[in-house]
Amino acid sequence: MTGLLTNLLVTVLAVVVTMLATMAYALRTGTQSVVDTIWGLGFVVIAAVSFVTSQVLGDGLDGRRVLVLVLTALWGVRLGAYIHARNRGKGEDPRYAALMRRNSGPVIPYVIRTIYWPQGAIMWVVSLPVQVAMYETAPLGIVTWLGVAVWLVGLLFETIGDLQLSRFKADPANRGKVMDRGLWAWTRHPNYFGDATVWWGLFLVACAHWAALLTVVSPLLMTHMLVNRSGKALLERRMARSRGPEYADYLARTSGFLPRPPRRSGATP
Repeated sequence: MTGLLTNLLVTVLAVVVTMLATMAYALRTGTQSVVDTIWGLGFVVIAAVSFVTSQVLGDGLDGRRVLVLVLTALWGVRLGAYIHARNRGKGEDPRYAALMRRNSGPVIPYVIRTIYWPQGAIMWVVSLPVQVAMYETAPLGIVTWLGVAVWLVGLLFETIGDLQLSRFKADPANRGKVMDRGLWAWTRHPNYFGDATVWWGLFLVACAHWAALLTVVSPLLMTHMLVNRSGKALLERRMARSRGPEYADYLARTSGFLPRPPRRSGATP
């Protein structure tokens, strides 16, 4: 328990340093949207710091520690690389541009309060299963491998969904059209569903001890953010304003989050 408490404090410092470095770069380049790229990579930092700290303190099962580090790194690096490639050369994201226009005072306190403190705090809370798993000594069991399977489903949904959307957008013939093919026919947000599923998987990997059940706050918070706050809800409000009947029909026939076969006719999603 002492080792885990030490780890929780060390990772707070790691998150603070990561967010401050990101803020410094964003202020120098005038692109606050770089924080979106750092979002996934920040979890990799937490996992790596937790791995090293637990090793130094001599706590945890080596197999679980390596497994959690690899799972977190694969997810975080892929997500960070995808967002970086998607945003490269496009300047500031309209969301952050609008946020910055609302500021009438000193910039640094404002961006800390509205961008870096909230994202850093959420990142740390969501990372709790990763931190806790590093200190568990129980052998890898059926719940662990179930968690890996859930994680894999999430990673595949997120990766394939992003790839399908990128290819769709790259075709000039699709300009102004709604992406309703592949996984996007089964859920309006395969990337967000996959993201949430990854963290439900990591939560299960951490559940080698009953105390890890408390870290359920991690996937619950991630799912809430993706469905009700910065993900699905925000994107669909923007899409509804910019798209016409085609998007309304897509909303009616396609699941909002959990995958299911598309409806044949318009109905309440």
